Amino acid sequence: MSDACVIASGAVSALGLGPLAYRVPGAGERAPVAIARDEELARAGLLRPFAARAPAALGVAPGADRATDLLKAALSQTLTALERVRPGWRGERIGIALGTSSGGMLTAERFFAARAEGADAGSLAALASGATYFAPFNDALAAFGLERTPLRTHLLAACAASTLAIGLGLRWLDRDACDLVLAGGYDALSTFVAAGFEALRATTASSSRPFRLGRDGMALGEGAAVVALVREDRRRGAPVMVRVAGFGASTDAVHITAPDRTGSGLMRAGAAALADAGWPASRVGLVSAHATATPYNDAMESRAIAALFAAPRPVEGSGAAPPPPVVHPFKAQIGHTLGAAGALESLAAAAALAASIAPPAASEGELDPDAPALLLERAEPRPLDAALKLSAAFGGANAALLLTSRASGRKPRRARPVHLRAAARVTGFDLGRLAEATGIPRDRLARLDALCRLGLTAVAALADVVGEGALRGAGIVAGHALATIDTNDVYDARRRARGARFVEPRLFPATSPNAIAGECAIAYQLTGPSFAVGAGLGGALEALRAAAELVASSDADRMVVVAADDAGPVARELLGLTVAQHRAVACGAVALLLQADPGDAGRLREVDLDLPVDHDGPVGHLALLRWLDEHG
Repeated sequence: MSDACVIASGAVSALGLGPLAYRVPGAGERAPVAIARDEELARAGLLRPFAARAPAALGVAPGADRATDLLKAALSQTLTALERVRPGWRGERIGIALGTSSGGMLTAERFFAARAEGADAGSLAALASGATYFAPFNDALAAFGLERTPLRTHLLAACAASTLAIGLGLRWLDRDACDLVLAGGYDALSTFVAAGFEALRATTASSSRPFRLGRDGMALGEGAAVVALVREDRRRGAPVMVRVAGFGASTDAVHITAPDRTGSGLMRAGAAALADAGWPASRVGLVSAHATATPYNDAMESRAIAALFAAPRPVEGSGAAPPPPVVHPFKAQIGHTLGAAGALESLAAAAALAASIAPPAASEGELDPDAPALLLERAEPRPLDAALKLSAAFGGANAALLLTSRASGRKPRRARPVHLRAAARVTGFDLGRLAEATGIPRDRLARLDALCRLGLTAVAALADVVGEGALRGAGIVAGHALATIDTNDVYDARRRARGARFVEPRLFPATSPNAIAGECAIAYQLTGPSFAVGAGLGGALEALRAAAELVASSDADRMVVVAADDAGPVARELLGLTVAQHRAVACGAVALLLQADPGDAGRLREVDLDLPVDHDGPVGHLALLRWLDEHG
């Protein structure tokens, strides 16, 4: 048996710390709601200043960055629990997969402002090391002596980040790449992000009402959650909180921010998770929904759920169809915690399975007939064997987990060899040629940021080598060094100059490191798994390793790897202010195509699934170029 068993966890949300962060109400109780008017967002000038902040005291010494503190709090709880249930765990092979949407954005805001005000080099240097997406990840791991763990990945996958992180952890355990996985995600509230979502008209003016008529969006939240995973057959007697029995991922390849209104992308991810576990939909009693309470997301998700559970669902021995699964929209209680959402919502589902309690929905009002869902007003006792966790994100990324209360009996996936089929390198872009290659109008390309244009140019060059048909249906992983930091500076400059209410809505999506994967997916119909990674300046190698893992585990037959660096002035200055000041960053991008089929075995090289990731070597896409040279 090879379920990934959760044997320890740590969590922080606006509801509290530890189990309070995801507590399921008792039978007959209503759902507690922690969303309220947020004075900090109101002072910033936002018209819809509603959010859910975690407690000020997190049980760890406060530091300079709130996101780091949140992650440290969740890690501290998890590691304390591990000492009780698995003594000696530090001597085991450890894998770490943690996700985020905005990483060190709070420190980045201060860095951008100080730089614009002409602060001296000493002041800027004090901020620079914490202004990257990966700073909270590395700082939190360092606090517990885990910063040099060889198998570690930082997923920059927006709202699906921690769901993908847990799924990647399951794949590592399947392959016996490690004995223990720490997986989850984190995010802090920032005006930068809140202003962007308000500009996209995705936030609520009062309260979140998923699947209801008149719903007008979400409220942001902050939090963190980390789970410790081990294989069922290697848990050494540790008690099990819940089992991760299946994982699936897909990409809409339709729009950078809006979901595929048919719900087919999310449905494919959910179906893949069920198939991975060998678990019939008829035995799923709970759906932990993404449920952002925006008009399009909820309608899309409702269609995906309907499609997943459309087949007859007979009850054993009765011949009668069971009721549809209860839908749990946890974001209506704790806000949208972005990179932490999937992990926190999974823990809430786990608590429901353990208590045999179907959780209530916090929202009120008439159900939208265009987005039907079985929502409970109060918690109800119900026998629950399994829950399906669904997540969606910017870039059209979808992910799903099947969580079970008892062993599923699944067998570990056998790893397949992975081969590099082709590679392409570019050092810049030409809008006219890019428009001709991709079919994207030139004026739309002009609105994209430089990083996305570089990535598209590299994938277009790859398509010239292998043909567009060889890319269609593949997945994509983007690798970053400093990600979108120059784009973020441009976006934030307008926020500072005009106020949070007047940020550029068309630029905000490009501030997500996952945007490059999403734009390439749309252009080339890359409908397999997609996300971005970056635990340091060698993030391009992280992308190669993650993409190879997904091919090896049969989550995709083909994966595109793309790494790009715009090498803008902010990126260059930030490197110059840190210990990386003597390392070169260059404008350019690399795209690779990985596949399971070796084709001409004498021509294709095999990719090492355990290839080392060097964050102290070449920066960004240059790391991939060195790897290509060394393995040519």
